[in-house]
Amino acid sequence: MHADTTEPAPPTTSGATTRARILTAASELFYAQGIRATSADRIIEQVGITKVTFYRHFRTKSDLVVAYLKDQAAAERKWFESTRRKGDPVASLRTLATGIGAASCRPGFRGCAFINAAAEFADPDDPVRTTVEEHRAWMLGEFADIAAETGTPDTETAARELMLLRDGAMVNGYLGDPASVADTLTAAFTAIIVTLQNDGAETTTDADGR
Repeated sequence: MHADTTEPAPPTTSGATTRARILTAASELFYAQGIRATSADRIIEQVGITKVTFYRHFRTKSDLVVAYLKDQAAAERKWFESTRRKGDPVASLRTLATGIGAASCRPGFRGCAFINAAAEFADPDDPVRTTVEEHRAWMLGEFADIAAETGTPDTETAARELMLLRDGAMVNGYLGDPASVADTLTAAFTAIIVTLQNDGAETTTDADGR
């Protein structure tokens, strides 16, 4: 019996794994340094692949940016839905505010990835901007659902007000004092919800009195 001197085959990296590595590196760089400031060459260097491999997975940098934002959207939707307390709008928004406050205090926090992307892509027809708008439309719908639980008849206006507070908190968490974000946002959310609940109660009373 002779010794097997065959060299072990080098480990192969599947296409899905390579794509995930590219997306992970891009996500870190896009968020930390900005999308336009991050070149495809910088991502290729960090992942340690060739240009041919990179463009096999993402034909253009725009395709990669869209994939990055869709990945961010999926994660944010999962988290957002985990904060919902069905039937209790105050509890839902309090949990949301606490989560935003906690995120703001983490090292490397740079605000909302979607607001940041929109600031870099002004053309409303750009695929990147379209992806941003799709996610924000979803989030606005979630706020409308929360507002509806108060009994208010004007959920669209309420949703826009809640969205405005959320956006402001994300910006302030990066530029202002992150430690105060959770408490300030909770107070602002609560004030709107109390007003909506009072308006909803008045609407119900008026309807019953007819």
